Amino acid sequence: MSTMAANAAARTRFYLMQTYFLKHGTQLARVHDYFNTSLIPWMSKTHPGPMLALEALVATHTPQAVFLSGHGSLEEVLALKDAMTAKGFAEWEAGPEAPYEHYTAALLQATDYSPEIAALAEPPKKPRLFEIRQYHSPTWRQLGFLHERFSGPEIQIFHRVGVHPILYSQTVIGPNMPNLSYVIPFEDLAARERAWDAFGADPEWQKVRKESVERGGQIASVNSISLYRAAPYSPIR
Repeated sequence: MSTMAANAAARTRFYLMQTYFLKHGTQLARVHDYFNTSLIPWMSKTHPGPMLALEALVATHTPQAVFLSGHGSLEEVLALKDAMTAKGFAEWEAGPEAPYEHYTAALLQATDYSPEIAALAEPPKKPRLFEIRQYHSPTWRQLGFLHERFSGPEIQIFHRVGVHPILYSQTVIGPNMPNLSYVIPFEDLAARERAWDAFGADPEWQKVRKESVERGGQIASVNSISLYRAAPYSPIR
């Protein structure tokens, strides 16, 4: 196999985002315990892709926990059903109260311009803040314009002002389609505020946005923004 073919085969093509909606009490601690002691150890043996465990700080529903896992193929994603019978799941669900109120799962496909999610060479001293942004486009045609803007000048502006997303994706199966979702780590809230302030004031960004609206209309009609903290045990934190 050539180097190019090997790199293509190793690429993380799909991500499964599982969001657990909880109520105040014991559920959040139980979800963290399940992620830490059962789900992540099981997946580490069977699914080599990146994993990110998050707890919501600012979201439409709190408490909330998110588990994001990367996979090389749809077959890998489908194989995750075996996790439901992995050791620890039955014990997790047992008891007088369910461990969650309900949960959703969305299948995301990494864009061609998305980087690979990787752990830092040196683990951070404290878990980072992760921002998840989802931009809904009115039509698939307009989503194409949005991808075009991101893959061209917008990413360059991001990096210049201190915004460094680790994943760009679009939803294949899930709510609010069509959309573009991306995940950005920050050291803390202050670093996030500085970066987005610089982005909003950047003259090139204002020019790029104006040109994209003139070409495709309001290509991102609804924005959803949520803030999370990586769990201390999260493989990516």
